[in-house]
Amino acid sequence: MERKVRLIPYQVIAEFEEVTEVPKGVEMIQAPEVWRASRGKGMTIAILDTGCETDHIDLKDRIIGGRNFTKDDRGDQNNYRDYNGHGTHVAGTMAAIFNETGVVGVAPEANLLIVKVLDKKGSGQYEWIINGINYAIEQKVDIISMSLGGSADVPELHDVIKKAIANGILVVCAAGNEGDGRDSTDELAYPGAYNEVICVGAIGLNRKISEFSNSNKEVDVVAPGESILSTYLNGKYAKLSGTSMATPHVAGALALIKAISNQAFDRNLTEPELYAQLIRRTIPLGNSPKLEGNGMVYLTTVEYLATLGSEKEEQGVLSV
Repeated sequence: MERKVRLIPYQVIAEFEEVTEVPKGVEMIQAPEVWRASRGKGMTIAILDTGCETDHIDLKDRIIGGRNFTKDDRGDQNNYRDYNGHGTHVAGTMAAIFNETGVVGVAPEANLLIVKVLDKKGSGQYEWIINGINYAIEQKVDIISMSLGGSADVPELHDVIKKAIANGILVVCAAGNEGDGRDSTDELAYPGAYNEVICVGAIGLNRKISEFSNSNKEVDVVAPGESILSTYLNGKYAKLSGTSMATPHVAGALALIKAISNQAFDRNLTEPELYAQLIRRTIPLGNSPKLEGNGMVYLTTVEYLATLGSEKEEQGVLSV
C-alpha cells in the first residue's frame, strides 16, 4: 500500500505564548455545564495523528503512553513526539487539564493514548494507520479520534475500523475540508465517509456551517471548527481552523457521555447505544443533513439533564 493518507488540511490563524481561558468551542458545546457529573475520568481516547508534545504543561498529566508507527526519529516506536503541531492541538481540545493557566479541554480528566501515524510533514502510509488502529484496539481504548483522510477507499482500512467498532470502540473522524458550502455536491474523504464512523463537520463560533466543511450523506454531527484555541508546539497555544478541530470536540464529548451513561445504566453501553446517546445531545441548525448531519453537539439537551440529576422515572429506568 503505497498510497498516502494525510492530515485533513487546516489553517493556523494565530499563535500565543500564554493564555488563560476555557476555549469558546468547549463552552459552545456546553462541556463545562456537565463537568459536575463527569470530566471524563476513566475514559481513554486514542489520538491517531502527528504525535503530541508530551511535556506541554496542559497535556503531560493526561498522556498515559503511546507508540510511533512513522519513520520519524528513525522509526523509534517509543518516540511519539509531535513536530507538526496538529496532534498537540487536537489533544488539547480533547483533554487539556484544569491547572489555572492555558486552556482546558472538553474532557479534562480523560486519558490520552498518543498513536503517531503521520510524520512531521503530516503524511502517512495506510499501513501505519491500520497498525495504529490495531494498537488502539489492543490497548482497549474507549474512543479513537482521527483528523486525517485521503481520497482512496482502502478495504483494509475499512476492515480494521469495523474491527474496532466490533470491540465496542467509538471511532470519530473528520469529514474533510474540500467543501464548497453547498449540499448539492458531495465531497468524500476516507475514513470519514465510512458509514460505521462518527463523521464530524465544522461550524464557526457563529453556528454557521463552515464553507470548507465537506457535505455528504455520511456526516453525523457538527462541532466548532473555526479559530479554535488549543495547545501547540513549544509550550505555546494556537488558533487553528478545519474539520480537524471540530473532531476532538466530539471525541471529548463522547468521553463525557460514555462515563455518565455507563454510570447511569450501571453497565457498559454498546457502541450503537453510545452513538444514540450522542445524537440525542444535538440541536438542529436548520441546514441540510448533508451539511450538518443531526446537528451541533450540545451536551445540555433536555434528555441530558435527566442524567445529571440522576433521577429515575416511575418505572425505575433512568432517562438518558
